Amino acid sequence: MTRKNNFLLILGTASGLVLGGCASSKTTAPATSIAAPETTNPAAAGPVLKGVGLDMANADKSVSPCDNFFQYASGTWLKNNPVPAAETRWSSWNLLINQNEAIMRQILDDAAANGTAAKGSNLQKVGDFYASAMDSAAIEAAGLKYLQPELARIAAIKDLKGLQMSLNRQRELRTGSVFSLGVNQDRKKSTEYAVNLTQGGLSMPDRDYYLKDDARSKTVRAAYVTYLTNTFRQLGDNAATAQKNAAAVLRLETRLAKASKDRVALRDPYANYNKMTVAEASRQFPNLAVPTLLQQAGLASAKEIIVGQPEFMKEASAALKSEPLSDWKTYLRWHLVSSVASALPKAYVEESFRFNQVLTGAKQQQPRWKRMLRATDGTLGEAFGQLYVDKAFTPETKQKALEMVNNIRESMGEHIQQSDWMSAATKQEALKKLNAFVVKIGYPDQWKDYSALTISRESYLKNVLAARQWETADYVKRYGGPIRRGDWSMTPPTVNAYYNSSLNEIVFPAGIMQPPFFDPKADDAVNYGGMGAVIGHEITHGFDDKGRQSDAEGNLRDWWTKEDNDKFTQRADMVGAQYSAFAPLDSVFVNGKLTMGENLADLGGLNIAYTALQKQLQQQFGSNPRPLYDGLTPEQRFFLSWAQVWRTNARPEFLRQQVLTDSHSPAQFRTNGPLMNMPEFFEAFGCNEDAKMVRAKNERAKIW
Repeated sequence: MTRKNNFLLILGTASGLVLGGCASSKTTAPATSIAAPETTNPAAAGPVLKGVGLDMANADKSVSPCDNFFQYASGTWLKNNPVPAAETRWSSWNLLINQNEAIMRQILDDAAANGTAAKGSNLQKVGDFYASAMDSAAIEAAGLKYLQPELARIAAIKDLKGLQMSLNRQRELRTGSVFSLGVNQDRKKSTEYAVNLTQGGLSMPDRDYYLKDDARSKTVRAAYVTYLTNTFRQLGDNAATAQKNAAAVLRLETRLAKASKDRVALRDPYANYNKMTVAEASRQFPNLAVPTLLQQAGLASAKEIIVGQPEFMKEASAALKSEPLSDWKTYLRWHLVSSVASALPKAYVEESFRFNQVLTGAKQQQPRWKRMLRATDGTLGEAFGQLYVDKAFTPETKQKALEMVNNIRESMGEHIQQSDWMSAATKQEALKKLNAFVVKIGYPDQWKDYSALTISRESYLKNVLAARQWETADYVKRYGGPIRRGDWSMTPPTVNAYYNSSLNEIVFPAGIMQPPFFDPKADDAVNYGGMGAVIGHEITHGFDDKGRQSDAEGNLRDWWTKEDNDKFTQRADMVGAQYSAFAPLDSVFVNGKLTMGENLADLGGLNIAYTALQKQLQQQFGSNPRPLYDGLTPEQRFFLSWAQVWRTNARPEFLRQQVLTDSHSPAQFRTNGPLMNMPEFFEAFGCNEDAKMVRAKNERAKIW
């Protein structure tokens, strides 16, 4: 079940590449036949060489690349790689994910088997955490023993004041109850940390699951009520009480959902920045007990807070007083238990998975080692990450990535300078921001200090709760101090990347610097179509519809002329309309406004990576003929590499949830959507003007 991070570490400031639970393929023998139309003059062509990094046996040669490039590039692979029972989608990412997790598993198995690790060392903590997580017999034997103190705290609540005190405890334990209180950079003054209060309190992945009356939403709600009811039965409630308690939770969460902003509204950084004094917050939201909450959180010195969604807070404040106290206690009990279901006995895990099946369509649970490996990475990411990079990441890879970043950033600068729609003043600000980008590759220069966190083999649940409290405290103590510019929002093994607007940084963890994104044995075209486009994607996030609203210092500031702003919006709206017309399923359309930032980043990223590749080829070959790898031109291999990254089979249930909740478009549209706007693609594959992959000239979108 999706649960919001209680500290919202990168909400509103960071944009990533990714897919979440990604997937991949079995590879086949390299093909030497060319499946694309021959567009190269044979007399001018260079030598034909055996290629690395692309396998044309995965293509569907019965489909024209100019009609459906996603199907052409990957159709045979899609046919031969159905979604496995334990997955919700299956894509080329899984080849890397699975390879990565095999390395990670060996590290964790070795750490868990090490009985001589120094007490308090990262090796001891990682080994003990994973060992306790894998000890299912001990988890079954413990039952709710280690949760009883927290359940007792909730049971002891006697009045509104006690409820308010409990909400702070839920904040410490990160159960996602009612709202989120955290410390982040001030969006308008990035050199300082600010206290942020934002909407929360929902257990289902999106407010619309509570509010919509279509058949799919009703099915999910019914499954959620079953999940609630059965969990309360496991906690000891009789059948009638369990049903009553399930109804109470659904009713309270529905009230919060009605007051919540939708995901598109949450993308407006100005509308979600409402700074006010603590006294004003107390007046507007009297039942949140803001001064007491801050004092309990160790933030008593704060005189101002930034409220993300004031209307939500007003409704939450009213509900805390008007709704029955017994219902709120039931709500808190539910949020506590469901937030740690993975650390409880098997019956709780299975109940959670049954609901997740309805949401995503998964047929089987992931094996326990995978679930616990991901939990270890998510909880002790930089302690585990140190062990990982020692084994799996080379300085040579980091250097190559840095070279690619520099080349692609230079290309972005050229695109900005050559833009025919931006004024000189706006270009100057854009270049200033681009040149100020901070680049992080592989792993942090300074690792997190876990010395204050105690981990043992006594109890997995105890470790989970201890780690949550440690992480909460770690972020709170940032308040009033210098900006921790070395912090990362992803762990080193993560197969992903992100842009953080408040720090104006692009970040590429070690985990993504592997095939299909980057292969040191492959030609430049393959690497620029994969990792190069990823780098371009993250750079473009600094200039997408959200990222462009922050300046070189990471401050939320309008540095655009009105004319340039209007021109950008006109071009972005064209992209939004294009994607809103895409339908992964009958009557299920992509939300072009929700996915705007990611779609702009894909389109811009490909354009600047292509330019960088051409410069690289020119530098390498000059006017000499360029080699054909497996009979393919570099330009063809560039676009095929992009398609290889996104080849995906997905369950219908997953696609429905993705369209509703994810800021990323489904994979087939991430492949085809940008290419339909790129004359470079049309030329590479000899597409006619009337081909399905070719938009009319007046309908082609290009911003960067």
